[in-house]
Amino acid sequence: MLALSASVWLTGCAAMGPPLPPSLELPRPPSDLRAARKGDKITLTWSIPARTMDRQRVRYLGKSNICRSLDPTLAKCDTPVGEAAAPADFATRRNATGEKLTASYVGSLSSELHLDAKHGGPFATVTYAVEVLNRDGRSAGLSNRVRVSLGETLPPPTDFAARLTGRGVVLSWTGEMLSLTDPHTDPQPVRFSYRVYRRQEGSQRQTLVGEVAAGGLRNLSLTDESFEWEKTYYYHASTFTVIAQPGKPEVSIEGDDSPEMRVFADDVFPPAVSSGLQAVFSGPGQQPFIDLIWAPVTDADLDGYNVYRHEEGAAPVKLNLELVKIPAFRDVQVVSGKTYFYSVSAVDLRGNESARSEEASESVP
Repeated sequence: MLALSASVWLTGCAAMGPPLPPSLELPRPPSDLRAARKGDKITLTWSIPARTMDRQRVRYLGKSNICRSLDPTLAKCDTPVGEAAAPADFATRRNATGEKLTASYVGSLSSELHLDAKHGGPFATVTYAVEVLNRDGRSAGLSNRVRVSLGETLPPPTDFAARLTGRGVVLSWTGEMLSLTDPHTDPQPVRFSYRVYRRQEGSQRQTLVGEVAAGGLRNLSLTDESFEWEKTYYYHASTFTVIAQPGKPEVSIEGDDSPEMRVFADDVFPPAVSSGLQAVFSGPGQQPFIDLIWAPVTDADLDGYNVYRHEEGAAPVKLNLELVKIPAFRDVQVVSGKTYFYSVSAVDLRGNESARSEEASESVP
């Protein structure tokens, strides 16, 4: 019995093992850091660590240092360029929903970096990383590194304007005049352009209207014909830089935005005036009539045509009760011995009517 008791006691001690050291609560460095640049503004986003280096759940979180260097390796964070505070409700949200939480930081490229970029040419970059600290100000190292181009962006136009016409919204601005460093280089390593965007009132969704190359002309414009009438839109222009580095994918950088211009697309514009009207009499052996034909109006919102007739010295009278849907009409209300003068107009879906066409005449024998 004594031997059996000793055996059981020894076995129990072996199962307990030595006590574990206390956790240092060092959050795992993020591995999904992403960077986006717009003009001189840099936006970093990353996932907040949910586990520590010893695989424990993160209970306490400190701030995150923002690290930046012209050295692509960025071995350590000597002097942070910024910091991001831990979410105040970090533990509550994580425990309540189990969702993956993200953090972000918005900073700007300094003038010193741009000076260094001039020495590095159009392919110069800067490297970012984040260092997530525990509540004692200690970390397990840097996140993954992301590289951001230091390429130049043009300033947005300050005189961006939008004007509504019958053919669409005409967008105009003054562009930058650029001189090519080597006009014989094809393609150019750096290309600049302007992009115009549109969003409908009440929505943040941006639609690219068009793109115009920068450099050759100062007075630039494009016309948006893809909108819908009777709706309100906001337009803005931004600059766009494309850097083509040999053997590598192109780098695209979007510049800052111009102020938005509001346009209410109220269609008060009539369709084009009809042309080519001809009148031809037919009568022998049948009820007399005059056939009219004309060139079709090509406006996208055309709804139909009105046909007018008058005799010498009288006012024109509309012949059709409903819009004529094709560019042809037969007038059977004619009387022998009279001469008739005809004209047609075009009408759009919103009831805007064009001026009447040039007249065509025909006599009834």
